Amino acid sequence: MIVLILMASIILASISIIQFKNEAKVYHQERLERNENAVKQHINYILATTTYPLTSDNLDLIFKDKIHELAHIHNVEINIYNLNGKLLKSSKESFSVDKVAPPIPKYILKLVRSSIEKRYVDIKTIDGKKNRSAFSQIKDDKFKPLGILNLPYVEDDGYYENELKSFLIRLGQVYSFMLIMAFALAYFLSSYITKSLKTISDKLSETSLNQKNEKIVLEASSKEINLLINSYNAMVDELEKSALKLAQSEREEAWREMAKQVAHEIKNPLTPMRLTVQSFQRKFDPNDPNVKQKMNDYSETLIQQIDTMSAVASAFSNFASMPAQQNETLNVVEVVELAMDIFNEDYVECKSELPEIISIIDRTQLIRIITNLAKNAIQSIPERQEDKSVIVRIKKENNNVLITVTDNGIGIQRMDTERIFEPKFTTKTSGMGLGLGIIKNIIENYKGTITFETELGIGTTFTVSLPITNI
Repeated sequence: MIVLILMASIILASISIIQFKNEAKVYHQERLERNENAVKQHINYILATTTYPLTSDNLDLIFKDKIHELAHIHNVEINIYNLNGKLLKSSKESFSVDKVAPPIPKYILKLVRSSIEKRYVDIKTIDGKKNRSAFSQIKDDKFKPLGILNLPYVEDDGYYENELKSFLIRLGQVYSFMLIMAFALAYFLSSYITKSLKTISDKLSETSLNQKNEKIVLEASSKEINLLINSYNAMVDELEKSALKLAQSEREEAWREMAKQVAHEIKNPLTPMRLTVQSFQRKFDPNDPNVKQKMNDYSETLIQQIDTMSAVASAFSNFASMPAQQNETLNVVEVVELAMDIFNEDYVECKSELPEIISIIDRTQLIRIITNLAKNAIQSIPERQEDKSVIVRIKKENNNVLITVTDNGIGIQRMDTERIFEPKFTTKTSGMGLGLGIIKNIIENYKGTITFETELGIGTTFTVSLPITNI
C-alpha cells in the first residue's frame, strides 16, 4: 500500500510538471502571437497614413519617430529590417544598439519567404532562459513585401514556477499525511494480525545446529500459522538427529585431516634430508680444505629438518595443528640460501638483490615455506624436458621481503587455480598437495600474502610477501 502511494505521488507530480510546462509553452506562444498581431495592425495603420512613398528604402524614414511610440504602447522591443536582413530601425536606445548591427541570418530569411504565413519564430536558450524571436514580413496595401518585423521575446516562467512549487508543496503535504496514516495502519495490522508470527520468528532466529533447540508451544487462531508451528517442531526433531550425525562425522573428519597434515608435515622434511645425504655422499672429499665447513653446513641442514619433524610431532601430541612460532632475528637471505643448498639439481638457482635482509621470523617455518615451494617447482617440470629452470629471487620492497619461486614447468590449469590452496586439493602433474595450504596459513599468520601467476606450458611463479619486523 505504501509503495502504491509513493508511485501514485511520483506519477501525479510528473504529470503536473509536464502539464505546467506545456501550459507555460502555450501561454508564451500565444502571447507572442498577440503582441505580433497588435504591432502589425499598428504598423499597417502607420503605413496607411504616412506621406512617404511605400517603398523598402523609405521604411527608415517612415518609422524614424514612430518606432519608439510603437514599442512604448505595446511594451515590446521592435526591430525593422529590410528584405535583405539589414537592420533599419530599432526601438532600443541608441547607446545599446551596435554600430554595425548583425543582419538576420540567411536561413531565417529563407524560412520566412518559404512559409505560407511569411512568418518564422526562432527559439534559442541563452543563460538558461528560452528566447523567442518572431520574424514576419511587413507588406503594403497591395501585399507587396516592404521589410521584416522582428519582435524579440524572453520567456519569464516565474509565475508558473511559483505555481508549480506551491502545488508540489501541497501535494507533498497531502501524500506525507497519507504515508503517515499508511505506516500507522500497517503497524497496527502487523501487530494485531501477525502477533503469533513474532514468537515463531524469535524461535527461528535462535535455531542453531550447534545447540539443543526448543519446540514452539503455541495454539494460534490461524490454521496456516498452526501448520507453520507444526512444521517448525518437526524440523527441530530432524535437526537434532542431523546434528548428532554431523558432530560424529566432523570428529572423524577432523582426525583424518589431522593425520593427513601430520603425515605430510613429517614427510616434507624427509625429502630435503635425503637430498642432503645424497649430496654429501656425492660431493664429499676428505682432502677438501673446506671439508669442516661443509660438514657443519650439512649437519646444520639436517638438524633444522629434524627440528621441524620434532616440532610437528610435539604439536600433534598437544593437539595443535601447527608448531608454535619461535621467532628470532635472522638474515632472511642467508636462511633462504641455506635452505636451497639441499637441492642438488643444477638448474636450481637462488638470487638476491641484497646480501642481507634482517627480520624477526621463525627460522623453521621460513625454511618450510621455501623448501615446499622449491620442491613443488621441481616436481612441476617433466623429466623429459631438456631446458629446466627453477629460480628463487629475494628482494626488499618498501617494508616487505619478497620471495619469488619461478619454474618453467607445465603450469597450472585454469580449473585448478581457485583450489590450489585448499588443504585436500592435489594434482599429480603439478605435485602440489597439502603443503601449499599449510604454508599459506603460516604466511597469513605473519600478515603476509602468497600469490601466483601461471601459464600452461610456460611455467608458474609463486610470490611470497612477508612484512619486515624489527625490534
